[in-house]
Amino acid sequence: MESSSIKIQSETKNNKTANTQSVAPHSHIKGLGLEQDGRAIEIAAGFTGQTKAREAAGLIVDLVKARKMSGRAVLLAGPSGTGKTAIALAMSQELGVKVPFCPIVASEVYSAEVKKTEVLAESVRKAIGIKVREVKEVYEGEVTELKVHETNNGPVNGTSISHVSITLKTNKGTKTLKLDPSIYDSLRKAKVRVGDVIFIESNSGAVKRLGRSDAFRAEYDLEAEEYVPVPKGDVHKKREVIQNVTLHDLDVANARPQAGSDVVALVGSMLRGKKSEMTEKLRGEVNRVVNDYIEQGAAELVPGLLFIDEAHMLDLECFAYLNRIIESNVAPVIVLATNKMGKHPVRGFPDMVSSFGIPKDFLDRLLIIRTVPYTLPQLHSILSVRAKTEKVQLTKEGTDRLAQIGAETSLRYASQLLSPSSICALGRTGSSEVTAEDVEEARTLFLDANRSAAILSGNNLFL
Repeated sequence: MESSSIKIQSETKNNKTANTQSVAPHSHIKGLGLEQDGRAIEIAAGFTGQTKAREAAGLIVDLVKARKMSGRAVLLAGPSGTGKTAIALAMSQELGVKVPFCPIVASEVYSAEVKKTEVLAESVRKAIGIKVREVKEVYEGEVTELKVHETNNGPVNGTSISHVSITLKTNKGTKTLKLDPSIYDSLRKAKVRVGDVIFIESNSGAVKRLGRSDAFRAEYDLEAEEYVPVPKGDVHKKREVIQNVTLHDLDVANARPQAGSDVVALVGSMLRGKKSEMTEKLRGEVNRVVNDYIEQGAAELVPGLLFIDEAHMLDLECFAYLNRIIESNVAPVIVLATNKMGKHPVRGFPDMVSSFGIPKDFLDRLLIIRTVPYTLPQLHSILSVRAKTEKVQLTKEGTDRLAQIGAETSLRYASQLLSPSSICALGRTGSSEVTAEDVEEARTLFLDANRSAAILSGNNLFL
């Protein structure tokens, strides 16, 4: 292990959720909503309808978990606003919380600065995860005392920190540690104070705050703090540390190493202190070291999901590159989506006409899932779920009117009227309940595509 040369960056994501979160377009999607036998429930996990498409997506998830998806990809085909992106997101949720999900739009690959294949390569590596296991010696416990000891350097230099003493307590005993002054910066960054449960890596001195001790829990229904029990066993112990990173994280960590970042040197330090470009040579070296770790049982490959929306905008070069990726030993699940129905020219090649605007040789690798337009009752149910997500109180008449608007225009337009309608209700009556009149007022303020086109063409029949 000492002879290898790639660093692996530790996960720095904070699992704590903020008190106030913005509502995303698919915040209500919690999974595919399937029974144990794989059958889709009509209304479940934020979904309404699209039962056949969800059942097919569930079968894809089963194939991925059984590692029988190699050499194939998935295409979600259907009109706009029929839940293609939601199904792709739900598939990633069904695969697991730690499974990488990288969504892109096909137009993102076209850049004046970066080659198309380079953008795709980066996206593919963002969708391939690595779970790294390390057994480390750590000091773990509840902080019962924290003292900073200073030394006097004379009238010119003033005082400086000589060392830090910290006392940690577990259910088995206590231990006082004398720490180097450099660790004090880590303690400050982690905002460690008395009553916190922390662990300190004995080799690197890295500090991680696990949360507030249960003994300091106040009697409130909701608190911003995360409380954890006092650790068991000795203060000084061996602990398995699991880090979840992607291949792209490793590429970036080794191309642009940063001093002071929380980087665990799993494999030596040949590239430390240097800067290099994101080249195929660097990626090949990262792959080699990752493969070594997988063979040693110290790491596990976690193929994620790469979602490419508006796939018909890709050109022949992009499809050729994706063909090669699908055939490789290490590849994420590639899910494409398009609303182009029928036969269309492949981008950049007007003489090459194919279904969905996708080359036939690539289509042969795809498992195609069809999504269909929603019925009026389904629109009613979807808008009700969406209203709860956005905390909008809809009356039955308001829901009926929104569903009717969705059937006449699009589901997206009807969903976008939810929040404006609630503001109209507050301004008109001071009530938080949204009625059909409030929906109609918001509709007059914000035009849909058909009415907007009618105004531009001078035809006001649709207004």
